[in-house]
Amino acid sequence: MLILLFAAVTFASHFLFPSVRWFFRRRLERAVARLNQRLERPIEPFRLARRYDMIQRLIYDPQVAQAVADHAATEGIPDNVAFEEARRYAREIVPSFSAFTYFSFAIRVTRWLSNAIYRVRLGHQDEEALRRIDPEATLVFVMNHRSNMDYVLITYLAARRSALSYAVGEWARVWPLSRLIRAMGAYFIRRKSRNELYRRVLATYVRLATQGGATQAMFPEGGLSLDGALAPPRLGLLKYIVDARDPAGPGRDVVFVPVGLNYDWVLEDKILTSAGRAGERRFRARIGVVMARMLRQLWLWMTGRYHRFGYAAVNFGRPLSLAEFTAAQQAADPSGPVTASDLPEPLSQELMERIGDIVPVLPVPAVCSLLLSEGAMTRSALEQRLAALLERMPLSHIHLPRDSRSYAVETALRILVRRGILRSEQGRFVPVPAKRDLLTYYANSISHLLPAAALPTDAAGAKEISASARS
Repeated sequence: MLILLFAAVTFASHFLFPSVRWFFRRRLERAVARLNQRLERPIEPFRLARRYDMIQRLIYDPQVAQAVADHAATEGIPDNVAFEEARRYAREIVPSFSAFTYFSFAIRVTRWLSNAIYRVRLGHQDEEALRRIDPEATLVFVMNHRSNMDYVLITYLAARRSALSYAVGEWARVWPLSRLIRAMGAYFIRRKSRNELYRRVLATYVRLATQGGATQAMFPEGGLSLDGALAPPRLGLLKYIVDARDPAGPGRDVVFVPVGLNYDWVLEDKILTSAGRAGERRFRARIGVVMARMLRQLWLWMTGRYHRFGYAAVNFGRPLSLAEFTAAQQAADPSGPVTASDLPEPLSQELMERIGDIVPVLPVPAVCSLLLSEGAMTRSALEQRLAALLERMPLSHIHLPRDSRSYAVETALRILVRRGILRSEQGRFVPVPAKRDLLTYYANSISHLLPAAALPTDAAGAKEISASARS
């Protein structure tokens, strides 16, 4: 029986399995070819490579091989032990993209989830500028990080352009979520790792993905905003992307597309503001609490009392070509050649400015800003002050539901009163002192767009608006 069993396994592995794999591979290739005809940017061959092949290519890269030798010498361990450590990092980082999972499952789920939770609005986008992007260029969407819903929204709204590859933090490395995220093409990173070998493996993967033309999405801030304001950019991933292209070479260009997001209700706002008060990035959102809240929302939906969490809006800004940016930097400083190490800092500042310029102005952030700067007001006074405020923001991207300031104020007040951030007293809406940090959190999301006269003038409010937001 054992001899027959081994013979059957050998026959299957040498004759049946290759034929079956070839059959399904051909079907997959035909399906991807049909899908690419509908996408603005076809799925790159890099994304369709087998995960095993990608891991092998990564760990045998000359830069990784040198990092393995350096790590072995530094730690005093054999080369083969350091090599296995690099292999483990590569298996941790490299995704296993599935076009079927991404376009047949993930897109439908993100569409349903986005519209079930929010009233989603796609605002400004320069379609002409997006169409002019070189089809051979590597596209990188860069966006502000307000909520974990950012991943869901952008996956849904960018579905007709291409499949996005995200850099995902350690929070998502839990089974079975990790398997789904890998199948969607995301790659995991250890944001606080100081291991030089790990960083070299990660940098090499980002370089290969960029040179292979993989469409990517990243958050320059590196993490969720704890106070609602735009945070200073971090240079890690951006540096890896810039290093992937030789500034003086004729290789594939990299084009950054700024994306601005904003919400009337960030699902994690209490967790984030609590972490901001504590001064540490530890988000203790227990799975039991999450499930209880989901069941409560399901009960409200079943009983006809469910209300969506206000508006969520997304704007796409002016694309920025890395080749053109490099040429501009060279023209500004002709004293010497511009190297890759000279670019990340000015590039990150330019990208954050473009992201900040297109952050949507929504009802709740606008009303929170007015109440924070001027105190309690009646509804009619809020409508008048909102009209005056919007007139002083002619270049901002403002979303007024139904093109009505009255309805915008009504929408914002309904959410803020429902959440206990405001209370009604004798016809005036008064901020609740215990929830002032949430009022400030939403006001900060648009504070960089407001004219100086509209910023909070009281001492408490002035302290709560961060320096980065004021700048």
